[in-house]
Amino acid sequence: MKRIVFLGMFCMALLLLGSCNQKGKTISNDAASVDSLLCPKYATGYQVKSLDGMRLVDMDGDYHFALVTSDDVTVPDGYTKVRVPIKNTICMTSLQLSNFTALDAHDVVKGLTGTKNLFNKDILARVKDGRIVKIGTEGNFDQEMVLAAKPDVIFISPFKRGGYDAIKETGITLIPHLGYKELNPLGQAEWIKFVGMFIGKEKEACEVFAGIEKRYNELKEKTQNVDKRPTVTSGEMHYGNWHAVGGKNYLAQIFRDAGADYVIHDEETAGEDMEFEKMYELAANADYWRILNSYPGEFSYEALKASEPRNELFKAFKEHKVIYCNMKQTPYYEISPVKPDVLLKDFVAIFHPELVEPDYQPTFYYLLK
Repeated sequence: MKRIVFLGMFCMALLLLGSCNQKGKTISNDAASVDSLLCPKYATGYQVKSLDGMRLVDMDGDYHFALVTSDDVTVPDGYTKVRVPIKNTICMTSLQLSNFTALDAHDVVKGLTGTKNLFNKDILARVKDGRIVKIGTEGNFDQEMVLAAKPDVIFISPFKRGGYDAIKETGITLIPHLGYKELNPLGQAEWIKFVGMFIGKEKEACEVFAGIEKRYNELKEKTQNVDKRPTVTSGEMHYGNWHAVGGKNYLAQIFRDAGADYVIHDEETAGEDMEFEKMYELAANADYWRILNSYPGEFSYEALKASEPRNELFKAFKEHKVIYCNMKQTPYYEISPVKPDVLLKDFVAIFHPELVEPDYQPTFYYLLK
């Protein structure tokens, strides 16, 4: 009897292990294969498992959803039932929208908070002709416009600024999208699988992510044994303070994967606002300086000095090694969440140009001349 029980437990363990084992998997139309690949490898904000024909999604913040294809299905206690695939939804952030863009699923998006710094011509056309409505900003949503979008669910970022009371009153199911909390660039990109489950594009999402993962890890592997790892700092002065991301931040991880070392080594993620003197102490001799802003016109070293005369004291300024991206000229937040491999390559091309093709043209960041 003990032997039978042991064998039963062993087989069950193998079954559970196999349900999320992605190593060596190929993507096929087989439902079990897709279910296995949907289990996140890098993302930490959600987990997914299949049970009796439904997908159970458990998320940080004690959110639980049961994705079903029939209203007749009884879901476990504590789970909110969501009929999938959804046909209409509202996105609150560029990160969320990037998932729909990567999956060629703009037709599902019926509402946005706004179009600032939005480059995608298809989305802009849909806003212009009314296929996508603008619902206002967080904390000041237009409930009528929300209802006009007729969303089956609404994707939100609950731990950012909030202001969802008006939407809660509609009774529409709110789905947290926590990709922005991921500290691993591949973890953030992996939320494409999360969206894929809701819109019926699971296989496509797994295929897209597999390509991202392969390209990212192959390039990362090339940087791990470089002879020299340059140092890099990030940010600039705004309103008397320098906001510096922490040492465990998503950006700091990309620097490390690109074969460089971020000047801040603490365990913080969001970082902190520092006075100039404190930042200068940390970054005066950094080899590179990364800046992302929305400068009107062409950014330059002269403009950087004009914004804060002491900027010329940094080694990276003196040696013209400022790494720059202008959000007014580049769809950075619009597509970078699903292109961490491209973002990584931009940095590798600067830190270790011998590791990329000689004629490589950057997508987001370039060395400011």
